[in-house]
Amino acid sequence: MGEVYRATDTHLKRAVAVKVLPASVAGDAERLARFQREAEVLATLNHPSIAHIHGLEKNAGVTALVMELVEGPTLADRIARGPISLDDALPIARQMAEALDAAHEQGIVHRDLKPANIKLREDGTVKVLDFGLAKTMERAGAMSTSVSMSPTITSPAMTQQGVILGTAAYMSPEQARGKPVDKRADIWAFGVVLLEMLTGRAVFAGETVTDLLAAVVTREPDFAALPTATPPRVRQLLRRCLQKDPRQRLRDMGDARFELGIVDDTAPAVRERRSPVLVGALAGVLGLVVGAAAVWMLRSTPPPMIMRQLEIVPGADDVNFSVLNPAISPDGRHVLIPSSRLLRVRSLAETDERELRGTEDASFAGWSPDGTEVAWVARRRRSRMCR
Repeated sequence: MGEVYRATDTHLKRAVAVKVLPASVAGDAERLARFQREAEVLATLNHPSIAHIHGLEKNAGVTALVMELVEGPTLADRIARGPISLDDALPIARQMAEALDAAHEQGIVHRDLKPANIKLREDGTVKVLDFGLAKTMERAGAMSTSVSMSPTITSPAMTQQGVILGTAAYMSPEQARGKPVDKRADIWAFGVVLLEMLTGRAVFAGETVTDLLAAVVTREPDFAALPTATPPRVRQLLRRCLQKDPRQRLRDMGDARFELGIVDDTAPAVRERRSPVLVGALAGVLGLVVGAAAVWMLRSTPPPMIMRQLEIVPGADDVNFSVLNPAISPDGRHVLIPSSRLLRVRSLAETDERELRGTEDASFAGWSPDGTEVAWVARRRRSRMCR
């Protein structure tokens, strides 16, 4: 969309980027209008991942945008070296999603997102550039015959093969057909860029521009080319972004930000970068939890049951053992011992016994239901109760 030069702002003593239209199209009214629109769009956006504009200058027939100078290679330069690891790709993709989400919240669609329009700074910051084709969102279903609504290939000045292929490859199917577009076109382009980052190769290709656009419209992306370690959430996100029917596509870049944030938080490299202080704190909390659980288990464990062995040895008077058997009280605390002389009661907690007077010649004995009395029957058919 223009030629970019490094320059110095002599008033504020800072390095800036100056973007001017090539002389061959400087008099093109449509290109000038698009240039003006880019300046106006950038002026409404204020986000760390979008290059800032400092001003629009016009002098001696030359129109120039004065912009933030972003040092570093483009994402296209990085992809040219091969696939980008998931640990490196996720932060880039997340910042891209944040920039697009911020633009969409302002009602602005980029329409030309591609690796060549994304700069990577050495500190890890990502900058989205070139809002020259951006447009404000219109009412759903609205039609326009404006050139700005057409695909990126709009004039003879853009017929160089590299420019055409570098742009058309990231068009959404509806954009390639020349239909009205909304923020879902940016979501498609985001999916294409992310898939290209992870695979290191173009998602759609063709020998001619016609072949390339036909591939965008008719062919499905090769998701099998993704690394085997690609998380399921990332695979699902790519499939949702790259639905050819915009009605089936991911609805909002905020959803992409959410999904990427979850995956990024669980990536191994991110866990290794966590602060040692945080790790120590987590370990301490875990130790407290384990200790508390141990104390609770000890306190909640019932005391051990006391086991005693009770031995009843018949004496010379205990001739009724052949007729009567010892009987345990209902509460389990005493035992009734038969004897030809007197019935005896022994506490199971002690070894002492006591005789029940008046129980001579008992032929049957038993406990009352509440265990407080003993009933017995004598051989002479007498029945009595004693405590």
